[in-house]
Amino acid sequence: MSVRFGVLGPLLVLDGATEVTPGPAKHRALLVALLMNAGRTVTHDRLVAAVWGAEPPASAEAVLRVYVSALRKIVEGIRTVPGGYLLAVDPDEVDAHRFERLVAQARRARDAGRARAAAEMLGQALGLWRGRALDGIDGELRRAHAVPLEELRLAALEERVALDLELGRGAEVIGELRALVSAYPLRERAWAQLMLALIQAGRRSEALAAYQEARGTLVAELGLEPGPELREAHERALAEESPRRVPNETPPDIADFTGRQAALGWIRAALPAPDAAPVHLVLYGPAGAGKSALAIHAARGLDLPDGRLHASLRDRTPGAVLEDLLRSLGCPDGAVPASLDERVRLYRSLVADRRVLVVLDDATSEAQVRPLLPTGAGSLTLVTSRSPLFGLEAARAYPLDVLEAEEAVAMLARIVGAGRVAAEPGQALRIVRLCGALPLALRIAGSRLARRRGWTLEHLADRLGDERSRLDELSAGDLAVRSSLALGYRALSGDERLLLRRLGALSSPGFAPWIAAALVGPEGGRIMESLAEAGLLQERGLDRYGWHDLTRLYAAERLAEEEGPAAAVLAGAAGEILDRARRARELMLPAEPGSGLTLSHTVERDLATARLAESARWLAAERSFMVATVADLHRARLDEAAWRLAFYLTPLFELGAYHDDWRTTAALGLDAAKRAGHRHGEALLLRSLADLHRAEGRLEEAAEALRAALPLTEQGEVARTTFRLGLVYRAQERLPDAERCFTECLAAFGADPRGAADPRRADLRAADPRRADLRAADLKGADLRGADPRGAADALRALGELRGDGELSRRALELYRQLGDPRGEAATLLDLAALSLAGHRTKEARQLAERAAGLSRRLGDVLPAAAAALLLAQVARAEGRPEAARTAAGEALAAFESHGDRRGRARAMLAIAAASLDLDEIDGAIDAVAGTMGEFDALGDRRGLAEAQELAREARRRRGLR
Repeated sequence: MSVRFGVLGPLLVLDGATEVTPGPAKHRALLVALLMNAGRTVTHDRLVAAVWGAEPPASAEAVLRVYVSALRKIVEGIRTVPGGYLLAVDPDEVDAHRFERLVAQARRARDAGRARAAAEMLGQALGLWRGRALDGIDGELRRAHAVPLEELRLAALEERVALDLELGRGAEVIGELRALVSAYPLRERAWAQLMLALIQAGRRSEALAAYQEARGTLVAELGLEPGPELREAHERALAEESPRRVPNETPPDIADFTGRQAALGWIRAALPAPDAAPVHLVLYGPAGAGKSALAIHAARGLDLPDGRLHASLRDRTPGAVLEDLLRSLGCPDGAVPASLDERVRLYRSLVADRRVLVVLDDATSEAQVRPLLPTGAGSLTLVTSRSPLFGLEAARAYPLDVLEAEEAVAMLARIVGAGRVAAEPGQALRIVRLCGALPLALRIAGSRLARRRGWTLEHLADRLGDERSRLDELSAGDLAVRSSLALGYRALSGDERLLLRRLGALSSPGFAPWIAAALVGPEGGRIMESLAEAGLLQERGLDRYGWHDLTRLYAAERLAEEEGPAAAVLAGAAGEILDRARRARELMLPAEPGSGLTLSHTVERDLATARLAESARWLAAERSFMVATVADLHRARLDEAAWRLAFYLTPLFELGAYHDDWRTTAALGLDAAKRAGHRHGEALLLRSLADLHRAEGRLEEAAEALRAALPLTEQGEVARTTFRLGLVYRAQERLPDAERCFTECLAAFGADPRGAADPRRADLRAADPRRADLRAADLKGADLRGADPRGAADALRALGELRGDGELSRRALELYRQLGDPRGEAATLLDLAALSLAGHRTKEARQLAERAAGLSRRLGDVLPAAAAALLLAQVARAEGRPEAARTAAGEALAAFESHGDRRGRARAMLAIAAASLDLDEIDGAIDAVAGTMGEFDALGDRRGLAEAQELAREARRRRGLR
């Protein structure tokens, strides 16, 4: 027959794959009574007792026949025999009989010395159980059959465990034995077997703890001490010594490892003494920075007596890593605990008395690392991660950036050969730059050159020069920058991936959190922090982040593939960028036409100065970002935003003498304005270029730019363009022309615009002579409360300086103060100081210059402060203090040199030469003045050149007299 029966659990009848278990409880009881006596006669009385117990109904025997008839419909083989019934079924079709047979066979195999076969048979027998025997059957029937079966099951389990222990499988049965002693806490043999299993797994301390738990239970529950079997297991645990393995898993060192001496020194210095607490170090940095190579190189150089462990973490769980580490420490096959907590306990027990070095490579989080940290005194852990893992308790972190240029070239030389690098040193540096000095990228580039001996370094550099294919070029074998970056990208959250790829719209190497908010919303700053923790961005100071150029290229790739062109992202962020730049410009130039900002009317003077200084510092901090963004906007053909941003940045470039950035952004802005057909923007950018040309001494180019701007200039800006033309004329020593421009502007700035004549109607090259005859007295009384008070202040200051008229300069000073413009105030104070010095009022000159210097320092304006120091040097010389004069001029020289201000540097050198001459240091004076003449000549500064020539003649004259 094909029907099978199960009683080792709830009653189960299977006809093939179909369950046909009877439903009524009395039918099930009758069937169980027949199954437990399969092949034997069961009397009517026993069956009645099995179905109804001690008080059957009077009709029990008749009803029994009805039940048997019902069972026969699903179970074949129920026969009526004299005195009762018999179920003719193969005992192996009943799981309880099969269980008993397998247990008996296993015991015979055990007695015959076939332990492995016996264990397998017991395992098969125990595998038949589905729960409690006869579950759902009550009464005498259960008591008669279920209890003996359960006892046999426990005995079989203990016998199988004993065989497993004999076969060295202790670690595999620990979990099973823990469940057994939990269910049967008074079963001493189970406790003894648990201890032996723990000893086999190398967990001696846990075995001893199990004995204490078992003893406590026995004493508390029974008042008895452990028996012989449990005591014997305890004695074995006390005498056990686990085999001690000294692992050495550090991967091979890298033959061409180069540099990183500071990091290696930091690691060596952190190595703890043998009896000191363990030390945990984190090497963190961007993908491809060489963190793993450094950790391996450092590990090979450290000698810890009890072994070196190495684990590659990546996306692995702590439990999986612990399994490997435990095997490395000597755990036999199958001896690793199943649960994470048990693995951690065993790992800590095994390393508690060892001094080991553990390298945990490519960690992703603190939670992944914590369970893996060794606890033994004097141990050292080296963790590599893209994140600093600041949440890892008692750990020290070391940021690993790209290589220094010299180290990078040396690394390239070790890969491709020193001769090839020596033959093309410039191209080697170019490859280093294009790889961003990233070790992974350099290794790939070097590998490609090493395999292609016919390639020159220049050829590879040219291939790398195209940003669109650079990541494609940086691939060799199983090494690829793109795949390394992709690992980090895929591990990010959706918000983090969104911000990273949108940052790819920017070419700037650094940025602040506010741009993240402009790109993805208010949470952008927090997400940017997460990207830094993931190692895809690097902190570059307070609230500043940067990234590797190859990361930028990868982000740009993801943006193009997942969202489309960068222009849409830039357009979305342009409003915030322009607004911040515009507000910073307004703070730098209070009351500039169109700004509506006059700080002195709204804030206290000291606060106004602080806000102006802060705006300059903010713009200076954002300078590189803003310069790159002008190019980004221009490249994306967002022309309106490009030219406006270029215009807003002009005061920053002028104040800091950032001439290269100024030239780049002004040219891009001018091109964008032309491309957009925006005449006003074109005029403003021509004016900006003119200011740059004038600052660099290219005066004719400045004049040409201003003349080109005039026909494009809107009504309100004509006078300001004319004013700048006057500044150019003054620098060219065309003083009458300069004066005509300034007086023309002053009339426009100070008059009611409704009645003012349009200055464009005047030919600036042949201005109305009557304008040139305006006297200082006329200007002093003019009503200057018109459309452009700042322009009026600028014009008054220029005329005051040109004419040497202190009254005009003081009127300008008053206006700057009313406008809340401390920069204009400082510049005018310096003009007044120069006038006082020319009038031999040295005390007054020094006081005015010191006030100007103090204002400039509070504003953080380095170059104006240097100009004040230079004037103070002239005052000191006039006071007969040449040493003080040389000191002040030296301070000015340092500032001018640091900002690349050629004119200021030449003036400072001239002051130093003059002071040296006063000190009778003739040779020093000649050396100082020699370099200034060529500089003044190149700058077109005729006045400076004349002063230098005169000083040189005087120095030579004095040398001739000696």
